[in-house]
Amino acid sequence: MTDPPRLDRVRRRNGGKVLGGVCGGIADHLGVDVFRVRVVFVVLAALAGAGVAAYGLLWFFCPTGTDVERPAPRERRQAQGLMVIGVVALLLNGIAASSAPASTLLALVVVLGGAALVWREVDVTGVSARGGVVTWLRLAAGAFLVVGGLVVLVAAPDTALAGMNPTLLAVLGTLFGVLLLTIPLWMRMWRTLNAERAARIRNQEREEIASHLHDSVLQTLALIQKRADQPDTVAQLARRQERELRQWLFGDQARRRESLAAAVSAVSAEVEDTYGVEIETVTVGDIAPDELRDEAVANSLQAVVAAAREALVNAAKHSGADKVDVYCEVDDEHVEVFVRDRGKGFDPDSVDQDRQGIAKSIRARMERVGGSVRITSTPGRGTNVALMLPRGRGHGSSPVLDSQSQQTQEFS
Repeated sequence: MTDPPRLDRVRRRNGGKVLGGVCGGIADHLGVDVFRVRVVFVVLAALAGAGVAAYGLLWFFCPTGTDVERPAPRERRQAQGLMVIGVVALLLNGIAASSAPASTLLALVVVLGGAALVWREVDVTGVSARGGVVTWLRLAAGAFLVVGGLVVLVAAPDTALAGMNPTLLAVLGTLFGVLLLTIPLWMRMWRTLNAERAARIRNQEREEIASHLHDSVLQTLALIQKRADQPDTVAQLARRQERELRQWLFGDQARRRESLAAAVSAVSAEVEDTYGVEIETVTVGDIAPDELRDEAVANSLQAVVAAAREALVNAAKHSGADKVDVYCEVDDEHVEVFVRDRGKGFDPDSVDQDRQGIAKSIRARMERVGGSVRITSTPGRGTNVALMLPRGRGHGSSPVLDSQSQQTQEFS
C-alpha cells in the first residue's frame, strides 16, 4: 500500500510580504493575482471584521515561506491603500452597527493597528539587535499606539466599562496590552519548542537504529567474514539476520504468548535455525489479546501452534526441500495454518497408523481441541498440511471446540 500524497501547505510570504504575507501566500498557493485576494479580505473586513479575524488566524497558523523577493513599489502602494480602505470600512461598519461612540471604535482601531505593527516587525526581524534603529522605533511606535488606545478605552467616561472599578480596569488593560504585544513571542517560542522536540525524537530514532545495527547486523557480518568458507552456515546466518531485521522494521513486536501470529513466526524461526531449512512465513489476521486470556482459547491455539511445529519439523527432516512455506490466516469463523513444501512427498495411504508424528502430534492434537487436519501429498511433488480450528461467527468470540470435521481449501 502506497502512502497518500502529501498536501502542499499554505505558506505566508516572507520577503514579499507587505503586512503579514497572508494574502500573498494564499495567492501563490491558488495561483491567482494577489490583488484579488486582498480585495476579498477588504470586503470581509467590512462584514463585522470577519476579514480581520480570518487574516489574523491565517497569520498565526500558516508557517513562513522561504521567498526572498521584495514586492514592487507599485504593489506595496496598492496594498497599503487597500489596508486603509479596509480600516475605514471596518470603522464605519462598527459605527453603523453599534451604539458605541466613534471615539471608542477609533481607539480600538488604533490598538489593533499598533498590535499589527509590532507583530509584523517581530515576525520579520525577531527580537534582536540586528533589526536596527528603524525596527526598534517601529516597535516602540506600535507599543505606544496599543497603550494609548487602551488608555482611551479604559478612561473614556461614555463606554460600557465606565462603571467598573478603576483599579480593576487598569489591571485588566495592562494584562491585555502585554498579552497583545507578546503574542508573536509566545508563538515563536511554541514553534521553537516543537522544532526542538521533533529534532530530539529524530535523534533518538537515529540512536536506536544505530544501536540495533551494531548489535545485530554488524555482528552477523563479522561472523560471516569468519565463516566465509562454510556456505551453509553463511546462508543460515544471513537468513536469520534477514528475518530479525524484517521483524524489527515491519513485524509485530507482540510476544509469543500474546499473539498467534507471533507464535507461528517464532516456531518457524526455531525450526529454521535448528534444521537449516529456509521457512517463509505469512500471517493474515490475528487473535485479540483479550481472547488469549481465556484458558480454553489459549490451550486450543497452543495445540494449533504445536501441530504446525510438528508439520514443519517433518518437512525439514523428511521432505528434502530447501524451502518450506507457512501460511496462517485468522477470520471470524476459522483459524487456518497451511504448511507446504515442494520436496519428495509421500503416499499418505501407505503411512502406518502408528506413526507418532502424524497420528498423535498432529491429527490427534487437533482433534482434541475440535479442529481438523488435511494432509495432501504426492510423491515427487511435495506435501501440504492444512490445520483448521473453527471459531464462533461473531467478531472476537471464542473458538468453538467441537469435533466436526470441515473441508479446508488447499494452500497454493
